[in-house]
Formats: sequence, C-alpha cells, structure tokens
Amino acid sequence: MADQSAAATLSPWWRDEDPLPPWLASVESDPAYAWAIGAWKKAAGQPGAWFDHAKADHVVELWPQIFRLTDDRFAGVPFRLNLWQEIIVRLLFGWKHPIQIIDPMTGAEVEEHVRIFQILRLWIPRKNGKSEFLAALALMFWAVEGLQGGQGYAFARDEDQAEIPFAKMKAMVAHSEVLARDIQVQSSHMWLKPLSSSFVVLTGSDQGKHGKSPSVTLGDEMHEWKSRKIENDLRQGQGARLQPIALFASTAGLKTNQTGVEIWEESEQILDGTIDDPSTLVVIFAAPDDADWEDEAVWSSANPSLGLSPTLQFLRGEARLAKGNPVKEAHFRCYHLNQWVDDQALWLNMQKWDKCQVGSNGWMTMAERMAGRRCFGAWDLSSVRDITALVWLFPPIAGDPLWHLLCRFWVPEASLAQRVKETKVPFDRWKEAGALEVTPGDIVDQDFVLRAVEIGMNRFDVQRIGYDPWGGVKLVTDMQKEGIDTDLLLQVRQGIHSLGEPTKEFERHVYAGTLDHGGHPLLRYMARNTMVRFDENLNYMPAKKRSKDKIDGIVAAVMAKAVAMAPEDDAPEPEIHNL
Repeated sequence: MADQSAAATLSPWWRDEDPLPPWLASVESDPAYAWAIGAWKKAAGQPGAWFDHAKADHVVELWPQIFRLTDDRFAGVPFRLNLWQEIIVRLLFGWKHPIQIIDPMTGAEVEEHVRIFQILRLWIPRKNGKSEFLAALALMFWAVEGLQGGQGYAFARDEDQAEIPFAKMKAMVAHSEVLARDIQVQSSHMWLKPLSSSFVVLTGSDQGKHGKSPSVTLGDEMHEWKSRKIENDLRQGQGARLQPIALFASTAGLKTNQTGVEIWEESEQILDGTIDDPSTLVVIFAAPDDADWEDEAVWSSANPSLGLSPTLQFLRGEARLAKGNPVKEAHFRCYHLNQWVDDQALWLNMQKWDKCQVGSNGWMTMAERMAGRRCFGAWDLSSVRDITALVWLFPPIAGDPLWHLLCRFWVPEASLAQRVKETKVPFDRWKEAGALEVTPGDIVDQDFVLRAVEIGMNRFDVQRIGYDPWGGVKLVTDMQKEGIDTDLLLQVRQGIHSLGEPTKEFERHVYAGTLDHGGHPLLRYMARNTMVRFDENLNYMPAKKRSKDKIDGIVAAVMAKAVAMAPEDDAPEPEIHNL
C-alpha cells in the first residue's frame, strides 16, 4: 500500500553532482544502460521525489526467497535477479513522491507518498527471461505488495498469447509455499483469498473491457497488438487507485504493425525527453539499425542475460544459419537484436540456388530423365496476359537423394516483344531456347496448360496436383470434361497458413543442396525476384516487391511442395482441400 510514514525515511535530495548508488554506478559508462541513468535522473527531478533505499533493498532480497524459476535446467532454482532486472525492480519500487488526496474517513486533504513509476515498457530480445520476469513482477505487485480488492489483468494480441506469462505466474505460485498457501489457481484466473483479489486473463477482443479497476496490468508482446484500446480502457479504470502498475513487455516486430511501431517510437521519445512522461519507465535493449549483426559485442549489448539465456553457443549457431540467408538474417535481427524489420525480405541466396542443378542445362533433358517417376504438380495461372507456370516436383528415390523440379512456362505471343522492351528482360531469348513457350493471341490459352497436364500425367506417376481456386475454375472444369481424374486435384490457397511451412521446406532444399532445378534460366530469374512476406509471427511465403517482377514458377514450386507435404490419406488440411 502507499507509504504513509515517508517523512521519517526521506533520503537526501539527489543532485547531478551526487554519486549514483553502487548498483547503478556499475553501469554508468555502459551505453546499453543509458535508460537506467536517464530514469534515475528523471525521477530525481520530480517535485518532492525521494528514493526509498530500504524498500528497494527489501524487495531485491525477498525476490529469490519467494520466486523460483520454472523451466528446463532452471526449474526450482531460486529466482536471483540479473543486474538489468535488479535495476528495474529498484527503480520501480524505490522512487516515490508525494501526492494530495482526500482521506475517505475524514474528508480532509492529506499527503500520500506513492511510487513515481507506474508504467513499465520493456523492450528486449527473445530468450532473455522476459516472460518469467514479467510474471514475477506481476505477482510481486499483486500478491506480495497487494491491497484489499486488488484486480490484476493479463492481455496480449489474443488470449492464447496472454496465457504465456500467466502460465509462468501459475508455475511460480506452484513452486512457492508462501504464494501457494494463499493463492487459488484456476485455468485463466487466480484468487488471493486474504485480500479478496483476483487476477484474470483477458481475451484479445477490444470489446467488454470497461468497468474494470486494475491495480496490476500485464500486457505482453506489444509489437503484435492490433490496437491500444485494451490498454487505454484498463488505464481509464485505474482512476481510483493510488499507485496502479502497468507492466508491458515485448520484442521488436514488423515495421508494418502500426500499433507496435507507435508504442516503440513513443518509448524512444520518452527516453530522449521529447515526451515528458515521468510515470513511465522505458527499458530498451536493442542493437542500432546500422550495427554489425555478426559482431558478438553487439549481441552482448542487446542481450543483457547472454550466457545464462540465451547461451552464446545458441546465438553463434543462429548467426551461422543466418549468414547468406536474408530471411534468417531478418529473424536474427528481430528476435535476437530487437530490431524492427520490413514485412518483406529477399528470400534465396543465388549462389546457393546456382549450386542446385545437375549439369549446366539439366532442365532441357529433365522430362526424359524423370519419365515414370512419382511426382507432385502445381500450376500458377496468369491474369490472361501474364506468365503461366506448370511445375512437376519429383521426390527422392533410392540412389537419387534430390528433389527434381521440372517447369513449363507460357506467355501470350502478342505481348512478348512489348514485354522485352518494357522490362529489358530477355524473354525472347528464353523463348528461342525453349525455356518459355508462347500461345497465339494476346491472352494465355489455357488449353495449352491442359494439354501439358495430360502429357505429364501420361509420362509421370502423378500423385496429386495443386492449384489456387482463384482463377483456376475454368481449367478444372475443362479437365473434368476431358475425363482427367480430378480426384488428384487439391486446392492450395495463396496464404501463409497454407504456404508457410512449404516455403520453409523449399528453402531448406535450396540451402541444403537437395534440390535440382536443372539451371532453368527463367526459373532463376524468378528466384532472384522472389521476396518473402512475413506475418506477425515471422512466418513467411513468396511475394514480389514490384508488380512487374515475375515469380510464378517459384510460387508453383512451393505449391507443389505443399501438395507433397499433404497427408497421404488426402485428409483435408486447412486451406489445402480436395476438389
């Protein structure tokens, strides 16, 4: 509860020329802890501010006595605060200032001393103990430092995500005799009987969050929030509380998430003083955007728990995987350096791609070499005047460990010359080489694709063929009329849900050298053009940066991989369906 005997324990007024406390002086020259020095000075500048050293010392000493870690090799180990965690705890609990309130018993105006920092915004890379620390902080404020009728709420992008730190809270209660004695735990609810206090997990919906009076708010993964409405609704409900606390934490995410970027930029502005918000403690551990992501000193600066979690060995392994792989580099920068990344990145390393071929022009003889082989097909139809692609993907067999990719491409004959002129891409030379076929007129005649499918089904052991139902209905109908076995057709929709894992598998084949594309020149052009588009969890699928960039063959190849990965019994998968 609020401190009512502050006058007896007031610390001397702190001035810039005064020494910092030892726990803060130890990081004064470390740029990674500039936030801590700034927070100390900002708090010291508030009217009537004072630092309760005894309170801060008590909480830090109490921490490992109450809390135990919960996972893996740490399970059951007393939770001893790392230096960065200790600094946050001391700043949150130590700095206080006086406020004027009306005494509910007497109606007289009285002075109360309450915590200065009532909001924590923590930005830190993954695997530095964020969720465990957030859970313990919430329990400390709600249960140990709690008050009668307290209300705690956990939220995130959705309920499943909010359950992650809440599950840590429940595990910590189970590991603590002190906490377990008084806290009743249910699936999405905790009850602190002596104080009649509750802690509840909220859904991710913006609706129905009014009418609450939070004393403790826990908000996880700010970078994925769809809006700030839940945060704002809960803050509006704090009006009767003297010193509520809101604990928000996150790793960086996609630059396209407007809410997450807004909160990050606001956090930076609080740090640099552009926004005057003395009630918010902002903590950012991140590498500068122009830092060398392969420099281990940069890793150490951005990951304050490095060595404990994550281990240096783990980050070295992740960096090796990311070198030369733009997608994994984006993951490394985001997850382990706390940098915001674009929603698209170049996908394939072309040196790796060029090594994935048997012979310099293997694409020319692949159809003959693959005759009779088991395969999976897919087509990517154009919007009448663009490139249409049909691919056959042949899995490994005894004596041949490679996945072979056979491609055919069509373009309207009438548009070829103009296409070459506008794009400066040698489609005409690829036509002469047989890598690109033309159909009469100014639109792609789907009968050519139909005949190619028939030829493939007669020549190869076709298991299934994937297609995007958007724009593919006519071709499917024509196949039915021709008597082709349409039970072999599977719908593969163009979304991360259906193409995310196949995209990763196709990428693994390229980087492991287990793909043979035969050096097809048009497919190489498409591979070079292919970006990947990320979702909020950094899952990804093929995309193109500009409309004129062609990636049809790569999309069809990933679709064929999706079909190859579908269950053998043809049980419908989400967004991958039998006709």
